[in-house]
Amino acid sequence: MGENEYEAAVAAFLRTKGVTRCPTACAVPTQGTIAATDRAALENYATARAQTRRQRQVARERSFWAAQPSAD
Repeated sequence: MGENEYEAAVAAFLRTKGVTRCPTACAVPTQGTIAATDRAALENYATARAQTRRQRQVARERSFWAAQPSAD
């Protein structure tokens, strides 16, 4: 595959899939330099994910203690 064919294939893929940036740059911290808006979006995502994780943990603990038989 020549350079022109490769570039055409990549361009066609991007056109059909709509991919404009590396998804891992928005999902996990990287060592690259990213824009301030992307850093803020990553921080918001991480905060929301941590909050959801804590809420699920609390719900599991409540259901565990609620399922315990009483000592009467």
